[in-house]
Amino acid sequence: MSFGITELVIILVIVLLLFGTTKLKSLGNDLGSAIKGFRTAVSDEKTAGTVG
Repeated sequence: MSFGITELVIILVIVLLLFGTTKLKSLGNDLGSAIKGFRTAVSDEKTAGTVG
């Protein structure tokens, strides 16, 4: 079962109506910061693991 373009557009419109654009922008910023922090932590662990 896969989603087509029309289904994805409908889901996007529903999400926009439920949360609003400002809430989604804030959520996107928070998610981006979390991913950046995770990547930094993983690279720090790799660096620490190869040194010691």
